[in-house]
Amino acid sequence: METIRNFCIIAHIDHGKSTLADRLIQACGAVEARVFHDQLLDTMDIEQERGITIKSNAITLNYRARNGRDYLLNLIDTPGHVDFSHEVRRSLMACDGALMVVDASQGVEAQTVANLYLALEYDLTLVPVINKIDLPSADVERVREEIDKDLGLDGLDAIPISARKGVGIDEVLEAIVERLPPPQGDPEAPLKALIFDAYYDTYRGVVLLVRVKDGRLRPGQKIRLMHTSKDFEVEEVGLNRLGRRKGTELAAGAVGYVIAGIKAIRDIETGDTLTDVAGPAAEPIPGYKPAKPVVFSSLYPMTTDEYEELTRALEKLSLNDPALVYQKDSSAALGFGYRCGFLGLLHLDVVQERLQREFGMSLILSAPSVLYKVTLTDGKEVDVDNPTYWPNPTEIKGVAEPYIRASILVPEAYLGAVMELCREHRASKLSMNYLAQGRLEVVSEMPLNEVLFDFYDKLKTLTRGYGSFDYEELDYRPSDIVKVDILVNAEKVDALAYLVFREKARQRALHYCEQLAESIPRHLFKVAIQGAIGGTIIARTNIQPLRKDVTAKCYGGDITRKRKLLEKQKEGKKKMKLVGTVEIPQEAFVAVLRTDKGE
Repeated sequence: METIRNFCIIAHIDHGKSTLADRLIQACGAVEARVFHDQLLDTMDIEQERGITIKSNAITLNYRARNGRDYLLNLIDTPGHVDFSHEVRRSLMACDGALMVVDASQGVEAQTVANLYLALEYDLTLVPVINKIDLPSADVERVREEIDKDLGLDGLDAIPISARKGVGIDEVLEAIVERLPPPQGDPEAPLKALIFDAYYDTYRGVVLLVRVKDGRLRPGQKIRLMHTSKDFEVEEVGLNRLGRRKGTELAAGAVGYVIAGIKAIRDIETGDTLTDVAGPAAEPIPGYKPAKPVVFSSLYPMTTDEYEELTRALEKLSLNDPALVYQKDSSAALGFGYRCGFLGLLHLDVVQERLQREFGMSLILSAPSVLYKVTLTDGKEVDVDNPTYWPNPTEIKGVAEPYIRASILVPEAYLGAVMELCREHRASKLSMNYLAQGRLEVVSEMPLNEVLFDFYDKLKTLTRGYGSFDYEELDYRPSDIVKVDILVNAEKVDALAYLVFREKARQRALHYCEQLAESIPRHLFKVAIQGAIGGTIIARTNIQPLRKDVTAKCYGGDITRKRKLLEKQKEGKKKMKLVGTVEIPQEAFVAVLRTDKGE
């Protein structure tokens, strides 16, 4: 165990975690030059395209240190975006130390601080690393000062590197060996192993990624999952190289994979503890917290016969992404689907994209919402996250919505624009902290519903990409929330209904109506699209009808001939409006969620 190091790389989004992981893998000779590509541990297409890490990934590296000893380095790559902090939390539980990467030009940002607190919660040893020193705007001394002030780590101990050019990688590897502690544990104690991730293999069933705390794991051993109390027999154990590498055992301190013939996905809970049936451990490994979804949206298959496929796809995806919560739902317009809970809007976007790419699903999404606490006139309190179940306004005594404490780090030049943005989104208790010369932290309390749609995008636009945003949940506070129905040709479309603060209801309803008017094709009769609160119409747009020129065959003659044909056409259109139905294409449901039209 003295020669094992279990560590992860944590940082704010886009500070170079994946590039540093690539360089460490290359420096340890774990990959041949002909198969190497950038973002080696980001195995999903969507990660490669967007340049972000979504899933944490583990790899075992062999490294010969300058002292002549051979070490086994277990690297667990982590995401940087605030929506995937649950993924980071699970990775940290499997580690003993972490590399804290900070961008040499941008310095310490919101998610850097949030990840630091997560790492300290699990009592990890941290090694600060200053990346991107090759950039013209790099200011290493200023960043050392920020590491000292904002993170409370010794800025002089930070290792300056350029992951892109491979500068300073050897120093990082030596620091991992010398400054990070070896794992603690007893190989002879009863087996205790943490499941920090899992995925589904079509041929082998569920593959568990584990960190063994105590004891040993061998093929043929009978194991028990302590949370679900299910027993299985181990078929195969091994290490995660660039693929599975079969081994004979996993002893205390090791990170690897376990295949135990698990076919039913609901038997597994990520964060569970594995133990031996013959000599079980007294208690599971502490510290695991289930994810709390904050954004809710309904997913419906394009055709009703794909419902079973959607069920299987969500089961497999939730195994690989335990932060995804879902339950059955139905809609009059769209049939059967699932009401899903997400950690944020990027999480929702990624889940939708993964379902489409990995499982070939065509989906319709409802507008995202948060969980409201509604007090009824009879004194009952109900939780509502779905507009379909919003009580009758006459029965509502009061509504409370979730508030967050938002922490925004910005260069001083953009302070005015950011303060204005916060006020637009109903922020209160605005305060400022000066972190370093030219850098500020703006702290405010605002409703979670306000940051769901366009807040993050607007912040990035206003600050030219230099603003960073992080938040933590606070409490529930009274608010004036209403349900807005969208009517197409006087018919309510329940999948388009949404809950919103009363003052913003008309603005959002107009946006929905305009986007739908652009997306729905013209019909042979006039189609009215309206937004309504109860029986009060608050917004409307019309889709003008397609009109055949019925007078084209009249070449002169009395005007009454033309008028007679036009009246006949008018009667036909009136009848068609009564019996005609409006087809709403899938793009229309997605279009209303776009925020580029004055949302």
